[in-house]
Amino acid sequence: MTDNEYLTLAEAALAAIERDVDGLEADVEFERSGNVLTLEFENRTKLIVNLQPPMHEVWLAAKAGGFHYKYVDGAWRNTRDGSEFFEALSQYASEQAGEPIRFSA
Repeated sequence: MTDNEYLTLAEAALAAIERDVDGLEADVEFERSGNVLTLEFENRTKLIVNLQPPMHEVWLAAKAGGFHYKYVDGAWRNTRDGSEFFEALSQYASEQAGEPIRFSA
């Protein structure tokens, strides 16, 4: 994957998250600063998604831990267990918000 391909795919992932946050009924605030997107929930917990261009990865920091994702076969996949990024993001956001939250690519 070229750097430009990575940036196109990674920026699309951040844009999808921003789009989904705008449509949520849950009280979730977001702030974007360069390659870092921070989601803050009503209970003041945060999820942080940031791009790692040198490694062509997207990183997710949640209360459950830190996770790295690479684009494989059309999806962002966890480098350890192969789980899909948006499914994991939905799970961790739901846990931290205390209510169901769904994100999609």
